[in-house]
Amino acid sequence: MSAITEVIDAPDPAPRSPAAILAHRILTSWQGAFGVSVLAVIIVLGVFAPWLAPYSPIEIDPDNFMGPPDTAHWFGTDEIGRDVLSRVMHGATVSLQVVVLAIGIALVAGSLLGLISGWLGGRWDALIMRVMDAFLAFPLLVLALAIVAVLGPDLMNAMLAIAITKAPGFARLVRSEVLALREVDYIKAARAAGSGSIRILARHVWPNVSGNVIVYGSLSASQALITESALSFLGLGVQPPTPSWGYMVATGIQFYQSWWMSFFPGLAIFLTVLAFNFLGDAVRDALDTRLGGRDD
Repeated sequence: MSAITEVIDAPDPAPRSPAAILAHRILTSWQGAFGVSVLAVIIVLGVFAPWLAPYSPIEIDPDNFMGPPDTAHWFGTDEIGRDVLSRVMHGATVSLQVVVLAIGIALVAGSLLGLISGWLGGRWDALIMRVMDAFLAFPLLVLALAIVAVLGPDLMNAMLAIAITKAPGFARLVRSEVLALREVDYIKAARAAGSGSIRILARHVWPNVSGNVIVYGSLSASQALITESALSFLGLGVQPPTPSWGYMVATGIQFYQSWWMSFFPGLAIFLTVLAFNFLGDAVRDALDTRLGGRDD
């Protein structure tokens, strides 16, 4: 009886926070587990590349030009004897930097424009949305190419171009959410209580919009990586000798007999894009209660 009494009298476990529940849902789905695992490896390789890479990304081995993979160079060497594995690892640093900064700028700028447009309406809404529509009228890569062509080939210009091309998507997403939320009863009640627009947007509107913004941002990260790789492939992104996956693929296809020069950086692009897409799907499913997500 004492054991039964102890079980009955045992305190209930502390409730988990919404963030912990969300993380649990993501990690227990196979898409989320795959995406988080691959991205964790890419992040570790990129951040610690100066210490983990076996060679310098610009160090030349004069006795091993276009050498195939072996025990000394696991991914082989390129056309001037640089270690491909080391350049792939250092290229992860560049790709992660572009994705984080470009999507971060696009998220902040696009969300602010979407909040202003959806909340104020009228002429402000028409003006902002017409500008966003003008950007959306062009394919993403074509617009990015045009911006980089004007600003000049450079890593920072490539990030700015990607941010400009992705911001309209965030703006339209946030605007559509705000248009629906501003007519909800609790928003009207907050207005009637005398709350200012900034307070309502910060405390009531943005928390209900941020979930979809996070999902869109995670899915946009894969597009940002593809765009950066394409710009570098065309010589308009990262400039040599700085390693970039896109530039390495462009160089490698010129020496098709040395397949390893383009295969390994191309594989890195493929796996990272796949991981971002799977993680975005997992986050969307975890946030969508209609799909039957559970807290356990």
